[in-house]
Amino acid sequence: MTEGLCPQQAFWTRLSGPQRVWLSKQLHAQQPLPRGGVVWSCEGLDLGWVSAERAQDMVALLPGCSLQRGRLQWRTAAGLHLQRSQTLQAFLVQQATHGRLTGWRGEFFAWWPDMPAWPPGVDVPPFLCVERAGFRHLGMMSHAVHIHGFLPEGDLWCGRRSAHKATDPGLLDNLAAGGLTAGESPMTTALRELAEEAGLHLSEPRRLRGSGVIRTQRLEPQGWHDEQLLVYALHLSEQETPINADGEVQEFILLNPDEVVSRMQAGQFTVDACASLAQSLAWLMTGSDSTPQA
Repeated sequence: MTEGLCPQQAFWTRLSGPQRVWLSKQLHAQQPLPRGGVVWSCEGLDLGWVSAERAQDMVALLPGCSLQRGRLQWRTAAGLHLQRSQTLQAFLVQQATHGRLTGWRGEFFAWWPDMPAWPPGVDVPPFLCVERAGFRHLGMMSHAVHIHGFLPEGDLWCGRRSAHKATDPGLLDNLAAGGLTAGESPMTTALRELAEEAGLHLSEPRRLRGSGVIRTQRLEPQGWHDEQLLVYALHLSEQETPINADGEVQEFILLNPDEVVSRMQAGQFTVDACASLAQSLAWLMTGSDSTPQA
């Protein structure tokens, strides 16, 4: 039935019609902005969305931030990336100290304006860099890599997130996924996450096949989640078995396409895992081909 097909095509052909329709709908992963909050901007760029309560904290504690005509305007020294980052980082530290920001990671994420081509090259300087947990707290767009591990007949290796993870504990996820740390290229992040989360060390990075980008937006307990998912597919052999190396994955399970979609429909997978899988298959169905940036 799947002879001559690539693993993603094999996955798709083994789904029922209703399953294909449901999975395709996961491409619409952007919820509208909630009511009762405000957009905040700096130097003419919209940086994020925050609740009304959080906006009050920003006006009171973030130097140069004021509420004007229903929007937050943050005025900083133009073009001074380091100063801008330090000022916002100090505000986030203060928020954490007072218990308003949880899940501190001690890891920096970079923020870029939404540009036509993603991911941005490592030579494109970010607008600012601050603590990872601050991105949801302030509703800023972050970036992450998501990697799907397909076997030849379309079966999919999926990881169950550790019960101790700060976000989505215990839910099923992709083979490997992780945020794009400031200063890292998408390829570096993808290879690192594969090694740490799945114990897979690729001698040929070009085995990772780019499958496009999908943006997800929704309200989470920590704040407004806004993230660009850089999606990749990895075609695995029957002899390649993922083994977690960093404690972030409880277990890996091999699921056939029907099991994957059925469990997604039952809410057992993360929202981003569903969206990124839909993107991977849609990218293939349009006949696009891509390789990750170095």
